[in-house]
Amino acid sequence: MRRKIIAGNWKMNKTIPEAVTLAKEVVAATKGAQAITVICPTYVCLAPVNEAIKGSHVILGAQDVHWEEKGAFTGKVSCDMLKSAGVTYVIIGHSEQRSYFNETNETVNKKVKAVLKAGLLPIICVGETLAEREGGRTEAVVKDHVEGAYKGLSKDDALKTVIAYEPVWAIGTGKVATKEQAQEVHAFIRKKVLSALYDADTASKIQIQYGGSMKADNAAALLKQEDIDGGLIGGAALKADDFKGIVLA
Repeated sequence: MRRKIIAGNWKMNKTIPEAVTLAKEVVAATKGAQAITVICPTYVCLAPVNEAIKGSHVILGAQDVHWEEKGAFTGKVSCDMLKSAGVTYVIIGHSEQRSYFNETNETVNKKVKAVLKAGLLPIICVGETLAEREGGRTEAVVKDHVEGAYKGLSKDDALKTVIAYEPVWAIGTGKVATKEQAQEVHAFIRKKVLSALYDADTASKIQIQYGGSMKADNAAALLKQEDIDGGLIGGAALKADDFKGIVLA
């Protein structure tokens, strides 16, 4: 039985004081939640937020990482730096990283391997743009993203990962895939792609989140689908009450 996992991606929002306040509000609002609850603030807020959630059920995540352990990589942070700030989960390959900062399947794969080597847990983002969906390329794009991310990963390592299916056309647009559209792609990832890469048993154990404008009013319907194991939440994660509605769904 796969446990639901809800992760709040705060993106480039919240100063340190604001982030600490929101973190404390999330802890209080989601107390007793059955879902794994993760919040992912910016790098500068990680350590202060970790102090704010220490001892609670809420788990700290980061929004990205570099694959090298150290060196002349101005502006980047390593896995060890994230671990020292209290991080457990790391978002990798988000569509905004692909669109704005030249993220590729190759760099996603390097980051996934570095995160796993460091004992952290990757949330691997995959998904198609509107043009790709309208061109009938959803499955081809998603398959390419998954296969690229998991290249060279053992079965044991694969079981430590989470996938976030994020249709790019439904991020921050107010649009959302219907529960049937989302389920269809989640099932494709699990039963076609992951099963082919590993086996059906392994595929059945990997959590796959939905990451396209999930909100309190549509979360329950999406989360009832057979292959949807949680959500990677953007805008709705920036208000504790909104995030609570999703976590408790």
